[in-house]
Order: sequence, then C-alpha cells, then structure tokens
Amino acid sequence: MNKLQSVQALEGGMLIELGIGLRKSVVTVATLVTVALIGAPQTTLAVGVASADGAAAGQPAAALPALIEAGLLAGAYDVDETVQIFYRQRGFQPVWNRPERIHELIAAVEALRDHGLDPSEFEADGLRAEASLSVAALPPERQVERELRLTGTLARLVQQIRFGRVDPRGLYRMWNFSVPEQAFERALRLSRVVDGPSLQAAVEAQAPDLPLYRELRAALQQYRALAALGDWPKVPGGATLRPGERSARMPAVRARLAAEGEGDDGLVGSDDPARYDDALAQAVMRFQRRAGLAPDAAIGRQTVDALNIGPAQRVDQIRVNLERLRWVAQDMQGDHLLVDITAYHAHLRLGGLPAWSSRVIVGKSARATPALLDSVQHLVFNPKWVVPPTILREDVIPGVVRNPEYLADHRMRVVDRSGQAVDPALIDWQNARRSGFPYMIVQASGADGSLGRIKFSLANPYSIYLHDTNARSLFRRDARALSSGCVRLEKPQELALILLDDAARWTPEALEAALAGGKTRSVPVAREIPVLLHYATAGLDDEGRFQFRPDIYDRDTAVLAALNAAPR
Repeated sequence: MNKLQSVQALEGGMLIELGIGLRKSVVTVATLVTVALIGAPQTTLAVGVASADGAAAGQPAAALPALIEAGLLAGAYDVDETVQIFYRQRGFQPVWNRPERIHELIAAVEALRDHGLDPSEFEADGLRAEASLSVAALPPERQVERELRLTGTLARLVQQIRFGRVDPRGLYRMWNFSVPEQAFERALRLSRVVDGPSLQAAVEAQAPDLPLYRELRAALQQYRALAALGDWPKVPGGATLRPGERSARMPAVRARLAAEGEGDDGLVGSDDPARYDDALAQAVMRFQRRAGLAPDAAIGRQTVDALNIGPAQRVDQIRVNLERLRWVAQDMQGDHLLVDITAYHAHLRLGGLPAWSSRVIVGKSARATPALLDSVQHLVFNPKWVVPPTILREDVIPGVVRNPEYLADHRMRVVDRSGQAVDPALIDWQNARRSGFPYMIVQASGADGSLGRIKFSLANPYSIYLHDTNARSLFRRDARALSSGCVRLEKPQELALILLDDAARWTPEALEAALAGGKTRSVPVAREIPVLLHYATAGLDDEGRFQFRPDIYDRDTAVLAALNAAPR
C-alpha cells in the first residue's frame, strides 16, 4: 500500500472536526490513533482526548506529523498543492512549533509594505494571536489547522514578493513571459526559506535582485514620506514659459519644485519670484529628467501635467512598477536584450555587463508595442515587407483611394496568395475594406524600404519584430512612440554583428558588403538571446538615475486596480 488507508479510533471517543475552514472532515479521535501507511508498518501514536472546553491533555509532539499526514492524504484540508508537497518533502514535520518563528513571519509580512504590497491581506493581528498560543494546549485538530494555515501564509508571501501579486496573463492577451515556478519548485523554495537561519531574511531574499528594483524601493520610501506631508501646490496651465520670461505662474512653479525637495531656499525666497531665472531653469530641467521628459527648461503642457502629479499618485506609480518588475525579473537574470518601451531605448547585457545600447522607435498609442518575451532566431538582409493587415486596412487602402500613385510612390506591388502579381487598376479600392481584400501588398527591399536593410526576426505570431528604418531622422525626437507596433533600431548593424558572433566571417566590412549587394537573404544568428519588450513607467535613465516616465499606453490604471483588488 502507498497511501493512507485508515485513521481508526481503537477506543470509543468523540467526534472532532479537522479543517481550515473551507473543507472539513469528521474523524474519530480517541486515546489511540492508528495510522496505517502503504509501504510502512502500522504506527500507533498517543493522542490526548479533547476536553469539553476544547483544550487537549498530554498531546505529545510526536503525534503532530502523523496528524498532518493523515489529514493531507485524506483530503481533509483545502490547501495549496505547494503546501502538500512541502510537507511530504519534510516528512510532515511541523514548522511553527516555536513562537519566535511566527514573529519572524509577522515581521516578513509587515515588510511587504516596503515592496509596495499590502500586509493587511495577511492579517498580522491574527498571526500575533497565533504566536501567543501554547501549541501543546490546543486540540489536535486546531494544531494541524494552525500549522497548515501558517505555512499557506508563508507560501503566498513568498510567491507575492518573488513573482508578484497579480497574474499579468489576466491583463494582457499576448503575455508570454516565464510563468512562476510550478508547485514542486515552489515547495523546494519554501523549504529553503524555513530551513535558513532567519526566516525574515530568507523571505526578503526572494525579492528580485536587480538594481532597478532597489531604486524603486528607495523611491517608494522617499515619496511615501513626501505624501505624508500632504499634496503639492498645483501649477496653473497656460502658455509655455521659457527662461528669462516673467509670469504670475512662476511662484507656483517655485513652490511646487520646493515641495519635492528641488533646489534651495532661494527657489522660493527669490527677490523676483515672477521671473524665470537661471536657478529655476536648472531646477526645472532636473525635474524634467526625473519625470522622463526632454530637459529643455520649457514649461509647457507636458511639464505642467507632470508637476501636477501628486506624491500619492507617484507612490502608486512606483508600486505598479515594482509589481511589473516582479513579473519579469526571472527573465532578466542572464544574457538578454531589453527593449525599454517607454524609455525608447534598447539595452543588451552579456555576462552581466552592458554590451550594446540604441535608441528605438516603438508603437504609437493606437498600435502599441506589446510586452513580450521572444528571441532573435535569424536576420534578414535587405528584407521585403509584407504589409500587415492593420496597416493594409488603415493606411495603405485609404492611401490608394486618395492617391492612385500611392503604391508606386512607396515601391509596393499587389500579389495574390500564390505570389503572382496583380494589376492594381483591376481592384475596386473604394470597397476593398468593406468587401475584404484577398491580396497581399509587398514593398520591395532596399535602404529606402520601411524595414531598412536589416530585419531581426522574432518567433511571435503577432508580426512584431525589430528592424532598421528608412526614417532615421525620427531618432532625433525625444518622444518616439511613432511606429505601427514593431521596434525600429537606430544602430541595427552593431547589434547584427554581436548576434552573428563570427569575427572572422562577419566583419563590419563584410556585413556592409552583404547589405550593399541588395540581395534578400536570411542568416541564422550564433547567439539566440532572449528579447524582452518591457513596459514600465518608472526606471533608470542612461546615467543610472531613477526617473518616472509618461504612461504612453495608459496601462498603469489597470495594473493598479488589480494590485489593490481584494484577494479572491
């Protein structure tokens, strides 16, 4: 036999209930409990009989593992699979028989606030009550219930701090980043946490070990302290203000920046507070960098909007981005190419060190670049472009209706599904969107094509990839949400050489010659590196300083709502 066969009362006894509250099984407890296990000899354990007031007399510690085993194997408790595996791995030995262990759990729960999570979900007051109880004085069923509930609390705590509270798959249809560990792996991790010298330190060590995560936590502490002082002065809107000008709005700007700790006393106590002087301009540019805006000292609509985001809103913004980082941290541990969507930059890390970076252009708000985990599998030199359905429907067909020379102007041709050319003059373009379009539009390869001279093919089914571009002047813009969803690279040839990783064959000159030849060809990469398309509204700038970013795709609200939602 290899499972629990019976929990038998050998002497008449009373009925008690085993359970955590969601599922309860009625079993008989008497002076002796016989536990018969498959593959093991019959074991007889002494158990105290519960008295009328619920106390237990003479409950020996050796009985608790058998009661845990009996209850779990009989399905008497509604517990997570992780908890069941955890106890099987440790021979059903209890964890919470020392009050100090529970106090460490309480400390770990309260520290969740420092990670932007909510400790109240874990009912610290109830945990304190458990710590004050004498385990030996509890009835057997209460001991088991207590043991399993505390372990379940720890399991949820570790899961939240390591992988996040919210499941992003419920928010984003395309989400495909690595899923949290399976139950067996989580149980092993739980064992390492409880077997370490300090449970609180072991829980804390489960948080992402990333510089950005540490910066976010520091910023959370800073902005919570600012929020405790009250909201900031509001800056009225109006015409753009520039250094050297005078305005009745300038004192409000000074007061607002001073409230965030920007500048010295002279910022508010200026002899001419209505004048936009050099000291104020420097403070405004520092603020703009911190807000993820172009540091041009011009106080326009975007800067005023950012100034009017209060400290409590910034706290929520930081919490949202701590959660986002927990979702993807496990995919940032090794070599990877990170496309930081809201920063309009891509960064390649190899061997833990920066290897390449580039400005990028990402999708406009109506055609947002999705958050994805992918990898570059091959490069395409001088790629042709098959126009995706959305662009065909919303851009190309209306363009042809407006201008019959649209296709020729863009070096495009119409082909059927077999690749045969179709005369565009034979197509009813006016009704093409309504009646369905049975053809494909293909743009010829070349440096002036939409994909430029190199395409970095990804494996996703959404036609999202990285590529060169024929519109290189757009990289001079500060806000670069301009594409139809794909990611355009400012320095594609540098990245191609790194991924080809063959210095003998693929020199810069050899790559340029292959591109200049004009032939379309696919070349496999030597380095198949994970590519993370990551969306965040708080991060680090190019100099490693913390900054907020505009929520260009308006995604923060949904994450915050899910983060604050009551547990299910």
